[in-house]
Amino acid sequence: MPVGEVHEELVFHCTDDAFYLEPTRPAGQPIMVIDRISHDVAVQDAKGQVPLGATHKIIYGVLGVIRLIAGPYLVLVKKRSKIGTLNRQTVWRLEEVDIIPYSRSTTSLTAEQKSYNDKYLSMVQQVLATPYFYFSYSYDLSHTLQRLYYTAEDFLQMSLNERAEQRFIWNQHLLQDLILHQETGQFCLPLIHGFVCIKQCSINGEWFTWALVSRRSVYRAGTRMWTRGINKDGDVANYVETEQIIEFRDYRSSFVQTRGSIPLFWKQDPDLRYKPPPTLTNEDHEEAFVWHFVSQIMLYGRQIAVNLIDQKGSEGRLQEAFKSYVDNSSNQMVKDNVKYEYFDFHHECRKMRWDRLSILMERLAEDQENLGYFLLRDGLVLREQDGLFRTNCIDCLDRTNVVQSMVARRNLQSALSVMGILHAGQKIEDQQAFESLYKNIWADNADIISTQYSGTGALKTDFTRTGKRSKQGLIKDGVNSGIRYIKNNFLDGERQDSIDVLLGKYRVEQGEGAAVPCPLKDTRDPRLMLFPLSVFFSLLMVFACVLLPSEYTDFTLLSLLFWVAMTTAAARLTLWKGRQLVNAPKLCDWPTL
Repeated sequence: MPVGEVHEELVFHCTDDAFYLEPTRPAGQPIMVIDRISHDVAVQDAKGQVPLGATHKIIYGVLGVIRLIAGPYLVLVKKRSKIGTLNRQTVWRLEEVDIIPYSRSTTSLTAEQKSYNDKYLSMVQQVLATPYFYFSYSYDLSHTLQRLYYTAEDFLQMSLNERAEQRFIWNQHLLQDLILHQETGQFCLPLIHGFVCIKQCSINGEWFTWALVSRRSVYRAGTRMWTRGINKDGDVANYVETEQIIEFRDYRSSFVQTRGSIPLFWKQDPDLRYKPPPTLTNEDHEEAFVWHFVSQIMLYGRQIAVNLIDQKGSEGRLQEAFKSYVDNSSNQMVKDNVKYEYFDFHHECRKMRWDRLSILMERLAEDQENLGYFLLRDGLVLREQDGLFRTNCIDCLDRTNVVQSMVARRNLQSALSVMGILHAGQKIEDQQAFESLYKNIWADNADIISTQYSGTGALKTDFTRTGKRSKQGLIKDGVNSGIRYIKNNFLDGERQDSIDVLLGKYRVEQGEGAAVPCPLKDTRDPRLMLFPLSVFFSLLMVFACVLLPSEYTDFTLLSLLFWVAMTTAAARLTLWKGRQLVNAPKLCDWPTL
């Protein structure tokens, strides 16, 4: 088996005492043995050590081990689907996992512990079922083409997990128990979370591979309203690196952009209001701000910070603060390498004037030309990308994706022209079949990235898909906004906890629910539910007063006024208790409600 690759198919043998993971090909490869009692892991030469009575099934990779109240669980790839090939190597999407307990029974647990353990297990399954996770047994999906090209000579001698960019490996915590042991590298399969699409395309009779790879960072990972801004280490919420790749004959090109929350300390905690105002907190913004941009400069080069938030209201205060820290930074590296570019997306494109985005594209044109993109031909570097566009709106979802897709189209125009696929004078926009594919894939990217952060598909994707806004798109955006409100207020606390468990930010103790209390226990006063119930009942009575009477009398009108007043009063009281009613995270150090 080639050095640095991971076994693609394994036979999983299970006995009462051990798990045996045996590669199916090539024959005679060493097997990994995990003792279910001592939890020891070893890689042994295949010598017929699998007992005859073992149960067995085919699996497609080992994602690691998660420790819950009942002990360790082995996480395996049960189903996968092929996405395509990059550099002649196959990329796969995770479709289903199998989570196998080391312990043969849970009789030692109390009923309460079993309940909490099942809850933790469902939380892990919930995250791994979030669309989508991707992997390859031989291609390093975590790195851009430019990063891969400039690695040291011994890089390819390392295992796929060892050489992966840890910012984007979502099962690095799960793999900790396995990578401590020698020779397990060929069994450890790193996962990225985000979006990958690989298409075979044709323009002017020339076939080429066009791919979009979005990698979501594990640092400051979380849900839309509970994870905002920056932390003390300079990591920002909803950070995603997006790479556009083209392969044509002996050419390979790469163009990279990033998105990430405004790099200041700010919050927008759910409190049942439709849109709580984003608020700057009293922290040392300058230090974290500098940490963030210095790390980005070291990784990518110059930064063009494209800010798309509103210029008025609470968003306006964030915009002013962001601009101030860029303009007045005391760090010379930040001063020399960060350029701030502001565009009030909603104001400029009001009344569906989306054609005005061309104003922003014209302002970015010179910077894009100077930043360049990475281009290889027959292994030789023709161009390098010296910096990137770092785009944000308030969520880094809807507006951000629209702008990123337009910037990427301009890169595609240049790269395809250099490769000779586009002829002189031709434009991408005129290639109808490819243009339709391009728009739809970028809209799919928007939907998946949005689902991972906010719980719903993206807004404004009708523009990304068709190039214009429509009334149907506005209706769809309204529905998605309503679903976001419900999820952000009543479901995302648990989803945030689930992410924290998978990433190891919270580590489950085996004694939880007995020796130590389990933080999953809901300690809220159940009487709080009387507030939303009173709103529901009052609203029901309003409808009854309007719909049920055969004729309207003074008493009916007085009853209607009374219940309207009751609904208003109950709604105000519910909003007053909003912070206590929302579904808040329980496991990590979140703001006290």
